[in-house]
Amino acid sequence: MMKDDESRKLFNEFPPISTQEWEQVIQKDLKGADYAKKLIWKSPEGIPVKPYYRSEDLDKLKSSEFNPMDFGFVKATDGRANSWLIRQDIEITDFDQAREKALWFISRGVQSIGFNIEEPHTIEEVRDFLKDLPLNSAEFNFEGFEPSVLLEVLHEMADNGDLNPEKIQGSCQWDMLGGFSLYGSFEFETDEELADIAEWMEKSERFPGLKILGIQGRNFHQAGATIAQELAFSMAQASQYLDLLSEFLVPVDLIASKISFHFAIGSNYFMEIAKFRAARMLWSRLLETYELDKSEIPPMYIHAETSRWNQTVYDPYVNLLRNTTEAMSAALAGVDSMTVLPFDFPYEVPTEIAERIARNQQILLKEEAYFDKVADPSAGSYYIESLTSSIAEVAWKLLQEIEEAGGYTNEFYEGRIQDAIVSAAMERDENIAHRRETLLGTNQYPNPDDEMLAKVDSARVQSKIMDTDMAEAQPLNLYRAAEGFEALRFQTERSGDKPVAFMLTIGHLAMRKARATFACNFFGCAGYKVIDNPGFATVEEGIAAAMKAQADIVVLCSSDDEYAALGVSFANLLGDKAIPVIAGYPKEIMDQLKSAGIQHFIHVRSNVLETLMQFNSLILKK
Repeated sequence: MMKDDESRKLFNEFPPISTQEWEQVIQKDLKGADYAKKLIWKSPEGIPVKPYYRSEDLDKLKSSEFNPMDFGFVKATDGRANSWLIRQDIEITDFDQAREKALWFISRGVQSIGFNIEEPHTIEEVRDFLKDLPLNSAEFNFEGFEPSVLLEVLHEMADNGDLNPEKIQGSCQWDMLGGFSLYGSFEFETDEELADIAEWMEKSERFPGLKILGIQGRNFHQAGATIAQELAFSMAQASQYLDLLSEFLVPVDLIASKISFHFAIGSNYFMEIAKFRAARMLWSRLLETYELDKSEIPPMYIHAETSRWNQTVYDPYVNLLRNTTEAMSAALAGVDSMTVLPFDFPYEVPTEIAERIARNQQILLKEEAYFDKVADPSAGSYYIESLTSSIAEVAWKLLQEIEEAGGYTNEFYEGRIQDAIVSAAMERDENIAHRRETLLGTNQYPNPDDEMLAKVDSARVQSKIMDTDMAEAQPLNLYRAAEGFEALRFQTERSGDKPVAFMLTIGHLAMRKARATFACNFFGCAGYKVIDNPGFATVEEGIAAAMKAQADIVVLCSSDDEYAALGVSFANLLGDKAIPVIAGYPKEIMDQLKSAGIQHFIHVRSNVLETLMQFNSLILKK
């Protein structure tokens, strides 16, 4: 190992390079190209992201003044290094089966269980359900349960000595404002429900580790919101809870201690690390406006769940890759608990092997990658600290606008929150349709042979659009980014006869290979059978091979210069035997090619989804 004095000598061999010197080299390499357009990209939140960051970028950031273990700032302060809880969720259709499954999960390394129920339940059922659960050795979260019933049973168990109220950890996940966002109206009279929540909070004081309110920020994410919107709208809900429940004389510090946040984990790795760190900054700043004593308020509790929005039905094993990188970013950001969704979650009730892989992904991050050994490992990173500060700044500004306009409920009634989310979602959908944003296996590098129609539970692949007949406000539309492409492939599968796209490769070797690869990828997104070829000597030879292959589409793959000579003869020889397509956009000769009868050109600026829908309408109607 190198000694300190030796390492100092080594660094002396490398004189410091100033930012100005770096910029001069970059400008030289750009050869006059626009620096901002070439090297700075803007996130969906409008945050400009530079090509590199240096220590001086931290000089003006407030975050650099704080220890990552300070109250409510960036990282939790409960004494753990970074030991988040591995959580798996269970849909309750039978209480006994759900309890057995929970015990099985716990025996396999799960530390937190989420129970979800939609059916009515009695106090006797809940009492019987809880009696054999290890309530003092694992965290338990109850979504859909009636908190009054749950609390009554927990008090009984504590009175009987069946649990230690100081050790119980978990949540009720009650979310009045979240339900309003999903359904467009309140399920109960708001004053009555608020009075109930106030009572539940007081009853839960006996259980310091039990949260009552669970703010579902993940729903904003699944509706297509940006990172800043997910944080700002979640904070706006929290702020409204603090205001409303204060009117029922519930102390603000008690309210704050009984709120947990449930966020999604998106696919933008570094931005997501910054998002969770920014969330703690925002929560700290929000609580400061209520003049709370920091030493008496627990830090923000964050449960993270891998994204439902970017999971796909086709090529579902790619979901394992998405889940892994998402889980990594949440773990590094220091969340309190995490659910990794099974890879088959979008299209079927998860199988045992899918659930096993999901929990093992987190176990590997802990036991083999040691992600749980260091508190806030990204602290001090010039890049991530800058992103954290920028996200917090954008989200705080949006939160202030909501507060000034009358708060979350008012803005939702007015439709401005939904409009902002829809605008962000439409932009992302457009990017995916044009392949400016990649959904691996769906809009890029698909497996054309993959068939999923017979495997899917149709109820699981539908967008969650609520009935608006009785709604007082437009509900959130929960969906997955891949749904448009999946509908296209389902249509192809239902036809029973996959269209054949044949690559007529000719001429310039590099160009024909590149364009054939592009075209195979393009038509594979619709589930077509794609036939690539090494190259033909003449157009006539290529068309003869295409007819032998019973092609529905023949794609001419060559260079723009050669299209001038080959394109017209290609169109004339093919005639109406198949649909002629040019791979590329040779604008110099477009009129000539169109006059010859070629109407279809596929290229990097094509709207892939819209173009493939047009081909389906032309071919599948036969």
